[in-house]
Amino acid sequence: MTDELAGVAHFLYEAGTLKQSRRTGWWMAGVRDPESVAEHSWRTSLIASVIAAMEGADPARAALLAVWHDSQESRTGDVNHLGKRYAGETDPEAVTADQVAAMPPVLAAAIREAVAEYEGRQSPEAIAARDADKLECMLQGIEYKAQGYELAQRWIDNSRGRLVTRSAQALADQLLGMDPLDWLRAVLGEKQKG
Repeated sequence: MTDELAGVAHFLYEAGTLKQSRRTGWWMAGVRDPESVAEHSWRTSLIASVIAAMEGADPARAALLAVWHDSQESRTGDVNHLGKRYAGETDPEAVTADQVAAMPPVLAAAIREAVAEYEGRQSPEAIAARDADKLECMLQGIEYKAQGYELAQRWIDNSRGRLVTRSAQALADQLLGMDPLDWLRAVLGEKQKG
């Protein structure tokens, strides 16, 4: 068991590298210090639970799938869509299998199953998690655009166009109709901009 716990500990340190790993696609929009993969994954997980609940799926399972959706990037890095044209696609399930090989079998199997479910895109939770990934990118684009990064519009439009659930589409439309600081104005009781 000590060797298996060492495998878990190694992975936990490895996963920590995602806190420093930047989402590289945003550099093309001129964002100098884009969000990290870990930051993206956290909000994606939160959004996945929201979409799943709205769609009648299991919010906890959707959040779990979203937590693991980019975990392979601790080994592959965040390769944006243009880079994938030249570097090729990696197999997230194969990378995950390598990442968890030294873990206790029951844990390794649970993680591999979560990644396979996400990649399979069949369960309602996987669909919610996939939509959450796109909606988080759209939301980040809106925030970057509000900070003056006009080129983020491409990411906003592309992400919005890839949403499949009614709940994600409705949330996207709501987000697009708001200013990123409307939540603060509402909390403070200030008049909404019109």
